[in-house]
Amino acid sequence: MWVDAHLHLDAPEFDADREAVIARAIAAGVGLMVSAGTSVEGSRRAVALAEQYPNVRAAVGIHPSAAGDATPGGLDALAALARHPRVLAVGEVGLDYYREGVERRRQIDAFRAQIRLAREADLPLVVHDREAHADVDRILEEEGATKVVLHCFTGTPERALRCAAAGWMLSLAGPVTFANAGALREVAKRIPIDHLLLETDAPYLAPAPVRGRRCEPSFLVHTACLVAAVREMDGDALASRIGDNARRIFSVDGSPERPAGR
Repeated sequence: MWVDAHLHLDAPEFDADREAVIARAIAAGVGLMVSAGTSVEGSRRAVALAEQYPNVRAAVGIHPSAAGDATPGGLDALAALARHPRVLAVGEVGLDYYREGVERRRQIDAFRAQIRLAREADLPLVVHDREAHADVDRILEEEGATKVVLHCFTGTPERALRCAAAGWMLSLAGPVTFANAGALREVAKRIPIDHLLLETDAPYLAPAPVRGRRCEPSFLVHTACLVAAVREMDGDALASRIGDNARRIFSVDGSPERPAGR
């Protein structure tokens, strides 16, 4: 069974055929999909989908582009959502210095607040990092974050090894399949397999050979095939190891709800 560690099933791109998208994913062997919120309202939608579909779980968080949501009231609402039994993580949170749509100090404050929220909820943190590697790593270390998933990892092999050494998980998405992604393929090859996850980030970043199309969770198999080839692994063996990693970081035991006491 494949696990899509990060996607956005609540996106409007799926409004016309969401149920068929999920069915295609299951038919392709993607047995678990973690749908991430990017705002308080988006997190509510992610939870609603996780309630509706047995193969979907939710992550709840405020993306840096929505850092204005991280008011006391917004963070309280997020903390309440984090207690839902279908929620596996706090995310998508982090820093985005590429778009610069939100002032950096506001992004950083929202990021720190959600790291603390994740620690209080005893949930892993799913991190967005675009052109902010140094600040992301520094803040995670300063806040003592240990259960971390670096979503759609795009750093160097050297950074990948440092992050794995810190105990963090690296989630690779469609860009690892792109023609110019030699460094990312080196990451896929070199990081310890116990720190590797795969994702689609659907509806974004469709992998080769379906690049340019709306991405969907069934496309995970294309990324998985590339990573299996780079690591010289059998696909079934890679699926098993990725599944073990996902179950470990997200505390999934195959039951429809988190264990009692989480």
